[in-house]
Amino acid sequence: IARELLGRRKISICQLSANIQNQSLKADRPASGKAAARVYNVSMSFRPHGDHNAGKHGRTPPPEETHEEASFLKSLGDKQKPVNIKLMDGQVVRGWIEYYDKNMLRLTREGAPNLFIYKHEIMYISEEGGRKK
Repeated sequence: IARELLGRRKISICQLSANIQNQSLKADRPASGKAAARVYNVSMSFRPHGDHNAGKHGRTPPPEETHEEASFLKSLGDKQKPVNIKLMDGQVVRGWIEYYDKNMLRLTREGAPNLFIYKHEIMYISEEGGRKK
């Protein structure tokens, strides 16, 4: 049916689907004249017309919070693991985390005063003694 319709004239896919649906409904009609079954989505296209990437499902973005901060700080504090803390202003301070809570942490340092640092002032915390290139 599709080849016949396309051979006669150029029509769009939507028009082709509608014509095929009409012809199949005519063929399926019983003697009473009513259609036996209706197909509602025949004229729907498989891909959206506007956005070509709308049908593609990419990776979901990572969550803002993983809720692993407390366990990470606890493990560093329990082991008295030396850490480097880079602050928002670019300074790097070294020591080990003695105490932490929701808003701040205490960094104990050798040969220098201990520091209470607000968490919003911390850019990142890295373990000292990791791989060096």
